[in-house]
Order: sequence, then C-alpha cells, then structure tokens
Amino acid sequence: MRKILVPLLISCSFSAGFVQAENFSKDIKVAMKSEHRSDKDKERDRNRKPVQTLEFLGIQSDMSVLELIPGSGWYTTLLAPALKEKGLLYVAIGAEDLLSKDGFDKVKRLSKKSTFERNIEEKRYDISNIDFDVKNIDAVLTFRNYHNLSLATRTKVNQEAIKALKPGGIYGIVDHTRRHMQKENDENGRRIDPVLVIKEVQAAGFEFVDYSTIHYKADDELRYEVGRKSVTGNSDRFTFLFKKPIK
Repeated sequence: MRKILVPLLISCSFSAGFVQAENFSKDIKVAMKSEHRSDKDKERDRNRKPVQTLEFLGIQSDMSVLELIPGSGWYTTLLAPALKEKGLLYVAIGAEDLLSKDGFDKVKRLSKKSTFERNIEEKRYDISNIDFDVKNIDAVLTFRNYHNLSLATRTKVNQEAIKALKPGGIYGIVDHTRRHMQKENDENGRRIDPVLVIKEVQAAGFEFVDYSTIHYKADDELRYEVGRKSVTGNSDRFTFLFKKPIK
C-alpha cells in the first residue's frame, strides 16, 4: 500500500501546484486589463511579458510574495489582485506613496521609510532602513532595480532577502544586461553584469537555480544607455531564479 500511496501523493501535489500556477497566470491576465492600470502601463505589457516572467519564477496564487523597490507599481498592479484572495503581497523600499492607490488595500508595506542617497563614487544609490522584518515568505522579487544600488546596499538587500524567505523560497531578479566585465562608462550606468549578480547573490547564501531568455534581445548591442530611443523598451534583460537552500 505504501508503494502505491507515495507516487500518488507526489502526483497529487504536482497536479495541485500546476493548477495553482495556471490559475495565477489567468489572474495576471485579468489584472492586465484592469481599469486601475494606465494606457502607458498597458503598452509595456508586450515588452515586459509579465505572465511568462512570473510563470518562469514559479509564482502561484497562494504564495506570500515580497516585491522590492516597486517604484510606480507597474508589477504591483498585477501582483496585488492576483494574490488578493489566497496569497499575500508585501512591498518594501521606496513604497511609501504606492499603497494609497486604488486596488492596493490588501498590500502590506514592510520596513520603515527608506531614504535613497546618491553614492557619488559608485554612481549608485545607498538606501537606509533595509530591514524587511518578515519571515518564512515564499518569494522575493525585484524588477529592473538591482543596477541602481551600491555594493553595500546590494549586499544588505540580498542578506535581508534570504532572512525573509522560508527554506526553498524563491528569489527572482530581472535587470538590464551589461557586457561581462565591462567597466563603468556614460552609457552603461543602468545596466549590470549578470555574472556579478550571480556571484553577489550566491555570496548571501542563495543557490542559483535557472535563467530564462524571455527578455533576451539579439539586437541590443549592450553599447548604449537603456533610455536611448534606439534601446528603450528593447533592452536585453537577464531573468534569474535563485532559491534559499533547504537545510
């Protein structure tokens, strides 16, 4: 009997996870059509591919998810309604004004008010009050933000991310690609070396799981600033999936 039950339980668990993921993708598609989103945000859907990105990262409808540095809330407007019924969405760092918007009533903000200060030497930002004060969540996500942070801040963010996650928890990072080992110049300030990112995240204790070519752009020569007319909306971006080890 035990020999029969074990594979049966595994099969049921896999099936349940598949259904959760499928339902979550449907909820994201519904959220993409929401009246709470601006036309400008909707225009970016084709390029940013939120359904494919979140599917790759393994996000499901019953997860507790922390979005770091949500900015204007492009991803938050999708994650909030999709996680509203069965899951939970947290936001942290620079999210002080975000939650006053419509549709964000169940989103929880973590950490005290964060202060961004320009690090002149690194041409990046130092951030104060990086303390998520949450434990055993399922996923931490950040989109096109990692490149903005100073080394000390990136180190602290990665350390806080692994503290916040449960064993086996997901850490997803999407950002603009810089050519490997290329030195800083006037054109690549909003890009970051993906090999460097992997090394830094692993140094915090994470395991590198996988990468995706969802946002690979063959015609981005990695030469110009991502805001240039020839690049904007078409920058090559890496999509990385890490996990907290199960001990």
